[in-house]
Amino acid sequence: MNFLLGALALLSALVLTGTAVSLFALRRAHGLLHEVRSWPTEALSAAAPAEDTTRELRATVESLAAQVRELQRTPAAPADAAAPRSGFNVTKRSQALRLHRQGESADQIAASLQLPRQEVELLLKVHRIVLSTV
Repeated sequence: MNFLLGALALLSALVLTGTAVSLFALRRAHGLLHEVRSWPTEALSAAAPAEDTTRELRATVESLAAQVRELQRTPAAPADAAAPRSGFNVTKRSQALRLHRQGESADQIAASLQLPRQEVELLLKVHRIVLSTV
């Protein structure tokens, strides 16, 4: 019987402690709620600029998103930079091949046609490849 009485006393103590903690928490929550309700309206209106800032940021983001969608829809415009001038036109190419058939070296062809030597050498290599496949 002493064991049963001890267990019942312990259970009662736990229930009373839980009730006390619950009442304390309820009282504290009620006090905090009362404190928030008693704040002056100036303190509440200080939060309003944050809402205005949020609206402004949202409008800016939507504007930027619209611009991105517009840029994605339109094809990219070519750059305004002038296209590089081709070193060889058909006339110079034919002249270079004619000079090569006459036995001129790549350096002499480049000097006479006022072209870079590397371009003349490339033309001659391509010409040799084309002739070898024919």
